[in-house]
Amino acid sequence: MSVRRPDRIQVDPEVFLAVDHLEGAGRPFVLVHGLASNRRLWDGVARDLSAAGHEVAAIDLRGHGESDVPARGYDTDTAAHDVAAVIAAYDMVGERRPIVAGQSWGGQVVVRLAASGSTELHALALVDGGWFRLQGAFPDWETCAQILAPPDLSSMSADQLRTEIGSMHPDWEPWALDATLANLRVGPDGRVSARLSREHHMEILRSMWEHDPREDFRLIRIPVLLMPAYGDTEMTDWSRRAVVEATTLIADARVDEYVGGDHDLHAEQPARVARDLLSLVEVP
Repeated sequence: MSVRRPDRIQVDPEVFLAVDHLEGAGRPFVLVHGLASNRRLWDGVARDLSAAGHEVAAIDLRGHGESDVPARGYDTDTAAHDVAAVIAAYDMVGERRPIVAGQSWGGQVVVRLAASGSTELHALALVDGGWFRLQGAFPDWETCAQILAPPDLSSMSADQLRTEIGSMHPDWEPWALDATLANLRVGPDGRVSARLSREHHMEILRSMWEHDPREDFRLIRIPVLLMPAYGDTEMTDWSRRAVVEATTLIADARVDEYVGGDHDLHAEQPARVARDLLSLVEVP
């Protein structure tokens, strides 16, 4: 088995992020994972984008995956700054301005990046995220924090967890199960723990609670593709309403619905997600 050797990209004086970088002559893609996730969930999508001739950079945000774990910076604004620093490090400017995709919280991160105007982008793709407004889903922060707090997995072994994930997602390929397990550390006793600490997880969640993406939508002047997963959950109706609202506020928006899809669309349906992303290459 080959050893994964990600690039180490400096995003501030004391923080380096792990980035899987695939070279290519085509327009670059930058891929941003969600809360408590990691860059490897993009592996299938990155493979297809690279096979189509495009440069790809899949990022582990701070505190996630194999990136550094500083004491501060666990919020949406800092994450957007970090993504901008990676884009600058790979000189994705001018005609090389990238298409940036974010999944779940990563969608909110890239929306914030695009709205800030600090980095010139070609287009955005929001993979089941970026339009969620937590204050519209929960009556108060305490309820949101209680429901969305990370689960305690300390009683589980890596083998048990992999079996459970596989039973929940029987159509996922083995690489996607491995990538999900990469969200965790495995101790000497075989038990797992989250790479992202509970404290930092809750700091990010709080920043999501405080962020109203509608204010950013009005500032975005590049094409945006919204890719919602509409599964059989009580959140579906809320998500549909949020997507419709987003399309009325974003100047150039279109939607490709994944009916029956999983929240981790990039792991579940990487080929279709890659095709959707490639459709943004030729947009003006």
